[in-house]
Amino acid sequence: SESLAWAPVSARAASLLEEAADLLVLHRDFAAAVERCEAGCDSLGPGPGPESSAEVKCSLCVVGIQALAEMNRWREVLSWVLQYYHVPEHLPPKVLELCILLYSKVGEPQVMLEVGSSWLRDQSNKNLPEYGSLLELYLLHVLLPLGRFEKAEELVRSCDVFDSEQQLAFLGTICESRCQWTQREEMHSAAEEQPDATTETVLGALSQKLLTMLTLLRRALRSMSSHFYLLPYKKMLLATFLLYLVVVRLDPASPTSLPFIYKLVQLFRQAWAAVFSPIHRPPIQD
Repeated sequence: SESLAWAPVSARAASLLEEAADLLVLHRDFAAAVERCEAGCDSLGPGPGPESSAEVKCSLCVVGIQALAEMNRWREVLSWVLQYYHVPEHLPPKVLELCILLYSKVGEPQVMLEVGSSWLRDQSNKNLPEYGSLLELYLLHVLLPLGRFEKAEELVRSCDVFDSEQQLAFLGTICESRCQWTQREEMHSAAEEQPDATTETVLGALSQKLLTMLTLLRRALRSMSSHFYLLPYKKMLLATFLLYLVVVRLDPASPTSLPFIYKLVQLFRQAWAAVFSPIHRPPIQD
């Protein structure tokens, strides 16, 4: 009686599945295909139902995943699927496989990290014939791309599905992937350090130029200072002082000021001759 009650429901869901597949493949109407898949899954209800209904529900989800991916709505795929299966452990193997491949292709394998781990830890799933292939898929497309090498090794060693030869092969694959990961990290670190080295080179060149300029400036100042040391500073100061006396303290028109003025003129002549060379010295008239 239970199977008879499920028969009309399964038939309606199967009809919606056929429509969704036609919309996806023939008409390329992805939004309408998703709507048919949702209607078919809703008609089946949350319960597990008979095996035939479970297959129809799985097929509806597969078509829905493909339609969402075609519309570039792949971020919604996992949440869309889980609304019909509620927990990751109840996902059908085909649906889990498609989700792993999809998120691996778009470069987001971390989305399936916890989902795949929960599914693989479930004891009832370990009895499924697809368990070994899904474990391999999870290793190659989720754990290794994320660098979870310790978890991958632990999962392989604790797996009863693989024999010793298969375990050694998977452990070798994990070791090789670890080496490649390390090489990429070293290359990435070297690439990050290269701009710093270039900056240091430029700064070193600028520092060398600045040092050269400072050396030349120091030599010029030393040469100028050695030249200025030869100037008669005492005579220049004396001449300035006499000029102050003549202008401020003395009256140039007074006869008593003439000797001071004469000495001041002679002193300026000597200072002038000491500062300027004979070639560039301007003529001085009495």
